[in-house]
Amino acid sequence: MAAVIIGGVFLVIGAAFMALGALGLVRMPDLFNRIQAGTKATTLGFLSIILGVIIIRPEWWSKLVLVGAFVLLTNPIGSHAIARAAHGRGEKPLISGVDRLQEDREVKQ
Repeated sequence: MAAVIIGGVFLVIGAAFMALGALGLVRMPDLFNRIQAGTKATTLGFLSIILGVIIIRPEWWSKLVLVGAFVLLTNPIGSHAIARAAHGRGEKPLISGVDRLQEDREVKQ
């Protein structure tokens, strides 16, 4: 019974982080901030959900660890690819207005 309660708490925490990630996707002003809000919050939320399921159903731990490792590897790589493509397309950050990648490229040339 205690495992179900603790697992349920992790499921609720994960759902809250997923909801905050979705809210960040709607509320953030530009693409780069949306990527950060979506990636960080959903990764933490998904891992919390996986941990809650592992606590409730310990016999599934090996499969869930593999799924969690897959998410930990692919989520940052995917967001990086989206950010690089947006920067290559000419997208500029709205909040800071500073493009550090472009500054680095100018210094190297």
